[in-house]
Amino acid sequence: MYEQIKLTYSFDALEPHIDTLTMETHYGKHHATYTTNLNNAAEKLPTEFQEMSIESLLQHLSAIPEIHRTAIRNNGGGYYNHNLYFELISPNGGGEPEGTLAEKINQDFGSFENLKAELKTKSLSQFGSGWSWLVIDSKGKLKVINTANQDTPFELGYDKILLAIDVWEHAYYLKYKNLRADYIDAFFNVVDWKKVTERL
Repeated sequence: MYEQIKLTYSFDALEPHIDTLTMETHYGKHHATYTTNLNNAAEKLPTEFQEMSIESLLQHLSAIPEIHRTAIRNNGGGYYNHNLYFELISPNGGGEPEGTLAEKINQDFGSFENLKAELKTKSLSQFGSGWSWLVIDSKGKLKVINTANQDTPFELGYDKILLAIDVWEHAYYLKYKNLRADYIDAFFNVVDWKKVTERL
C-alpha cells in the first residue's frame, strides 16, 4: 500500500509564502485523493506489479496492461509528484544551496540566480497544468524540464530527480489567483535546499 508522505510541519508553517488553506486543500484533498486512487488502481494490477516501489512502477509504465496504465500514470504520477513536492518544502527553506549542490549549479548554470531564472521561465511556460523539475541527465548535467498533467520525468528517461515545482492551479490559486509568477517567487522561500542536496 502506498502511503501519503507525513508532513514534518503544520499547514500554517509556510505562511506567508504558501497559505494555510492552500496546504489544507492541496495536501488534505488533492494529494490524499491521488493516494487513494493509486492504491485502488494498484490492487487491480497483475501480481508482479503489486510489490513495486512507486518509482519502479512509473519507470515500467509501458509494461503495465493497457487497461490499467492510464490510472497508474495519472494517480501514480500525482502521488509521486506530490510526495516529492511536500518533502522538499519546509519552514526552514529559502536561501541558497551550499556545498556540492551549489558547486554543481555554478558549473551547469553559471550561478544560482541563473538556475532560479530558468526554473521560473520554465514554470511560466508550462501551458495549463503540469510540473517543472530540476533533474540530472544521462551525462550527469543538471537540467530544467517540464511535464504536463501528472506525468513524471521517468517517462522522459530521467531517473535522478532533485526538485519538483507544482504549477497546477490548485497549488497556488487560492492565494495568488492567476499570478503564477508570484507563486514561483514565493516557492523559492520555502525550498529546503538541504533536502534537495541529499538527493544529489
